[in-house]
Amino acid sequence: MPRISEKGKSMPASPIRKLVPYAEEAKRKGRKVYHLNIGQPDIHTPQVALDALKNMQEKVIVYSHSAGNESYRRKLAVYYQKLGINIDHTEIIVTAGGSEAVLFAFMSCMDPGDEVITPEPFYANYNGFATAAGVKIIPVTSKIEDDFALPPISEIEKKISRKTKGIMICNPNNPTGYLYTEDEIRQLREIILKHDLFLFSDEVYREFCYDGEKHFSAMHLEGVEDNVILLDSVSKRYSECGVRIGALITKNKDVLATALKFAQARLSPPGLGQIVAEASVDTPREYFDNVYNEYIARRDFMVEALNKMPGVYCPKPKGAFYSTVKLPVDDTDKFSQWLLEEFEYKNQTVMLAPASGFYSTPGLGRNEVRIAYVLNTDDLSKAMETLAEALKVYPGRTI
Repeated sequence: MPRISEKGKSMPASPIRKLVPYAEEAKRKGRKVYHLNIGQPDIHTPQVALDALKNMQEKVIVYSHSAGNESYRRKLAVYYQKLGINIDHTEIIVTAGGSEAVLFAFMSCMDPGDEVITPEPFYANYNGFATAAGVKIIPVTSKIEDDFALPPISEIEKKISRKTKGIMICNPNNPTGYLYTEDEIRQLREIILKHDLFLFSDEVYREFCYDGEKHFSAMHLEGVEDNVILLDSVSKRYSECGVRIGALITKNKDVLATALKFAQARLSPPGLGQIVAEASVDTPREYFDNVYNEYIARRDFMVEALNKMPGVYCPKPKGAFYSTVKLPVDDTDKFSQWLLEEFEYKNQTVMLAPASGFYSTPGLGRNEVRIAYVLNTDDLSKAMETLAEALKVYPGRTI
């Protein structure tokens, strides 16, 4: 029997989706499962985007330019210009979701064996993209006690070796909900300038910044234009996870030319997705105001409910719609499976994402979970009540 590749064997499974079979079995038993494990918003996609799809006039869905439709890239450039990011359409490559943008960035900027430093916990699929590109993630640990702020620059510098080619951040952060400050981003400017590194900045949650806090993009940094690679997506901004449209943006001409070759190899980004994404740029401000208020209400309710549970600590996230939460249990991988296999309260249970899958350092995250507050407040209330009851009776509780 032919053998599969070593790269295939080393490709990590998604820690977010590995519990799906247990959730499906719980549903077969008739239980209601509240999904707090995955960042799939229940917010409606903007009507302007749905109308564009419904009313499209194309008779043939053709290949687009490998960098994406010029009309969309021009419109997207104006969106960024309004944010103070001075780019034009030639500095954008449209991708199949933010995932392909990260993969193209890694493959364009690093060789197999190279290293990229990122604060942990980090978005788990970075591991998969790194494996596919043959590069290695080097973690520097941020701590729940500091609400997952950027680790000290001195700690980041300790991780730099001759193989280091870049630093990767997600701002606002998935899985912690932490919003990096302008000062923290400027500290990263100094280190990438000093060591001549790339700064990969995943900013897909840019629209979700709370409590009056403002998003400061890595593209706002001066004097490091050739070092910064911006990675973006429409998935969360417009609640369009399924259209699979993202973008790789940089002023670095060599990176653009290289990434375009990878883009040409896959021909073009999704045609229908680009129609939806282009229309979405015209989404009225009112839509975002309503979404903002909805997420604030969900966040505040969830944080208060969690911190009332004995032994639980939930930092108050400043962005995105996630929080990494400390639970009084022996092992959140076991606890999350137990919730689906063995527990029910009023014929319902909850699905969590164990935080161990968001850490690279062995042993970390064993008493933490990522919770996505993407459910409406009524469902979130029932989910929190169910989780509180589960923590009272879980055999491996630690208090």
